[in-house]
Amino acid sequence: MEGFKLAPETTALVVVDVQERLAAAMPAEALERTLRGVTTLIECARLLGMPVLVTEQYPKGLGPTHARVQGALATLPKPARVIEKIEFDATLCGAFAATFDDVLRVDATRMRSVVLTGMEAHICVYQTARGLRGEHFHVHVPVDATCSRSPDNHRIAEGLWHGVGAVVTSTEAVAFDLLGQAGSDAFKAISKLVR
Repeated sequence: MEGFKLAPETTALVVVDVQERLAAAMPAEALERTLRGVTTLIECARLLGMPVLVTEQYPKGLGPTHARVQGALATLPKPARVIEKIEFDATLCGAFAATFDDVLRVDATRMRSVVLTGMEAHICVYQTARGLRGEHFHVHVPVDATCSRSPDNHRIAEGLWHGVGAVVTSTEAVAFDLLGQAGSDAFKAISKLVR
């Protein structure tokens, strides 16, 4: 069952291209669900000490990371790394690869799992999932922390993720898997977030 269990000390959170102008093209309900999922996972990362990376696809055209996501990122004790890219698969971007390799080595522990969120689900999220799987990472994609401009493409993305061997999951499933047990302050805080 290796790769199915998430642990904070071996898991990184990657937020793909949740940018202002791209967000404006998303269906309102899907965008709201995605922003809630992404910000909840950033809070989980803060509470559990996980590294966070953020990508921005051609920010000159698509704008900066969405303000709500920036607000959540601002609470992290260690700033998230933000990488500009033009590649759809972030793993093909030299700056992402170098930064990711650096972030993966936290306290001499190599990250083995990636929680992958963002937009668009069927393009950059899918291609990055495929790239990470090709590098032998366990990839978990919470459906409710991703979106596409069309519901059809979002549904197609789920099959694509599954096809490359990613775990298709939800924000709540990821959060409680990372926690592992009840009773901690982190559990109490995360429980409030997912209600």
